[in-house]
Order: sequence, then structure tokens, then C-alpha cells
Amino acid sequence: MSAVLRPVGQPLGRPIVDAAFLADPYPTYAALREAGPMHWSDEFFGGAWVLTRHADVDAVLRDDARFSAQRTGGWVMGSDDTTSPDALNSRAELQDFQRLFARAMLFIDAPDHQRLRGVMNAGFRGDQLERLRPGIERWIDQRFDAIDAKGQAGSGFDFMAQIARPMPAQVIATLMGITEADRGDFIAWSDDLADFIGAPMPTRELTRRARISLLAMARYFEQLTAQRRRQPGDDLVSRLVQGEARGQIQPGAEMLAQCAMLLFAGHETTRNLLGNGLHALLAEPGHWQRLQDEPALLPGAVRELLRHESPVQYTGRRVATDLVLHGQLLRRGDLVVGLIGSANRDPARYEQPDRLDLARRAAPSLSFGAGPHVCIGASLTLMEAQILFSRALQRWPGLQLVDATPRWNGNPVYRGLQSLRVIAPATPD
Repeated sequence: MSAVLRPVGQPLGRPIVDAAFLADPYPTYAALREAGPMHWSDEFFGGAWVLTRHADVDAVLRDDARFSAQRTGGWVMGSDDTTSPDALNSRAELQDFQRLFARAMLFIDAPDHQRLRGVMNAGFRGDQLERLRPGIERWIDQRFDAIDAKGQAGSGFDFMAQIARPMPAQVIATLMGITEADRGDFIAWSDDLADFIGAPMPTRELTRRARISLLAMARYFEQLTAQRRRQPGDDLVSRLVQGEARGQIQPGAEMLAQCAMLLFAGHETTRNLLGNGLHALLAEPGHWQRLQDEPALLPGAVRELLRHESPVQYTGRRVATDLVLHGQLLRRGDLVVGLIGSANRDPARYEQPDRLDLARRAAPSLSFGAGPHVCIGASLTLMEAQILFSRALQRWPGLQLVDATPRWNGNPVYRGLQSLRVIAPATPD
């Protein structure tokens, strides 16, 4: 990208998002925090105020009166070449994409946000999630058995392809009541949406692919919700249909948008936590062994892994009313980008923030957000990671990285690994 950062303080003279950032964003975050709490960058959707420090990012996420989650219009309609007569993603053609995308709970303010969240909350209660535990454990054990049976554990295998990508898709599909036969395209659809959401300024091609995939999701859920109206079950889609019958969810775009985004969000960030987390545990000697010696550390260690290498690196809000922040006038409609990855490494909030400390007893990170839009599936994500790491520690105590240099996916929002080759040498009896 050619856009140059224009901070409120001293200019850094280079883009935020470049090859070095995608490989390791944390030196850039440190430089941004040092240069000032807020900067202007024209890299993000034509221009945005970028917040670097924990206190500011946390405050913006909690302040839904002054900072709105409604921000999809320029995102969807602002991809390049939209004025070209023959552009595939012309404004008229993108209306159906925008109509669905903008109705997802992630991009809706109060009071509609609370209305939708109230319907979904019951599906993420602890007792509901615990019902998934046996199935998650069974899936992991079967996958581990298959890897061992093929001799792949001893010769090396791709943890992302074999476990981290399919597992969260399996779990969220089970929670939503989606049959095994219908899950084939879900990961591909989610990848297209992740590429679109993760682009600071989506291209025409990214927007086109995201549109096709979101509409395909909607068509699938249109059939599934119709089936659940006839034959309700004890799953999350049935709960949404029941909410529709009570008038809590509007039929059509609003219903379909919640289904699609639940499927996407339930899969995308969790897989990156699993991959990022395992890489961090194996990259530095001693972490994997310490969790074997002190298994009680695992729940806190998973939260520390979230802080240390957040699967979501930044999020956005629109200024709802003119205000002054750090001496700078922000106009209504301005975009504000909160750098979650930077906030999670802020030394004003965390002691030795760049150090992975499995026994850290600090305040929660911002990896799940904060305030009204805090991640509704946070408990499910934590449960999946704890189960997987616990079973991997037991099955493969000698697990090691094959490749010293990680292959990151190049997505500045959803930071994760393209592949993660690991090996579990046989241990002597």
C-alpha cells in the first residue's frame, strides 16, 4: 500500500500495513504507541483515526453512544472501480450484499443490537455449551487417532489443515443444527468473507467473492430456517426461528444475516486462536512442557495466548457525534480503527507485554472486544481451545514445530497461519 501515516504527533513516514507488518505487526504497534495515542491513516477505507493504546480502544468499544458499530456502507460500496460502467461490483449489484451484511448483529447499534443478542444469548449459556463437550472431545480423539494411524504424527502434519480449520467449523455447525452433509462449502464461504473483512480497502475482486459467498450462505439458511419452522429442534437456528415467531427477529434479511454471521464468526477467529496458540506454545522452549507439568495453568494460559497473539487485530467504529479526542476534532461519520493487537501489548496495561507468560494474572485482554458488542461466543472459543490443547498435551507430549518460520495468512484483521507443520516424535516406553 502506498498510503502514508499522518499522525497527530510525529510522522512515521511509512504505511501501517506492509509486508513487515503482516509478518510481525508488533514492532509497528510499539512505534505507533510511542509516537502518540491517535493517528490519521488513509489506508483504511479512505481514511480513519487509528487508536493505539489500551485505554482508548477499550473506551471506544464501550461507548456505543458516541461510537457507532454501523459502518458497512462505505466498506461494501467503497471498493475500487465502483464508478466504472462495466465494474462487476457496481453499486446497484452490491445492494443485496449490503442489505445482508449491514443487518448482522456485529454492525447494529442499540436498541436493535440488544434485541438480537437477547435471542442468541440462551444458545451460548454454559449448560448449552457443556452439551457440546463430549462431541468435541470425540471429534478430537478421532482426528488424533487418524493422524496416528497414518503415521503422520511421527512424520509431520499440518495442524491448520488437519485440526485447526475443520474443528471450529464442526463445532459451530453442530451448535446451529447443521448436518454433516451440508458442511462442505462453509469453510470456503468463510474464507471469502474473512478476506473481504480483513482488507483495509477491499478490492473489486474481494468484494465480488464475498458477495457470492454471503448470498450462498443466505440461500442455504433460507432453506434451513424454513425447515426449522416446520420441525423445530434444540439448536441455535431453531432458537432464532422461535425468536422470529415472537417478533424478536425480523424475517428475511435480518434472520439470514444473523445465521450467516454466526457461522462465520464461530469458525474464523477460533481457528486462528488454535493455530496461533499452538505456534506460540511450541516456538519458545519450555511452554509446552510447563503445561504438561502444571495442567491447572491451561485456562489462564489460553487467555494469555489470546492476548499475546490476538486472532482479531483491529476493529472499527463510526463517530456518532462531533467530539474531541486527544485534542483532535473528530467529525460525525469519521471512522475510528481500534488496534486491538496494539492495545493487548500496551505496557501501560500489561507488565512486559511482549512476553508470553502462561501464569499471567492480568486483566482480560481486548481480543473478544469489550462493551455491548463483546463476543457472544467467547466462552465457546475458550472451551474449544482448552479441550484441544489439553488432549494434545496428553497425546503428543513431545510435539515440536517442523518449520521455524511461520507462514502467516497475510490478513491484517484476522491474523492467523496458513499452515503449521508439527511433528510428534515417538517417545520411549
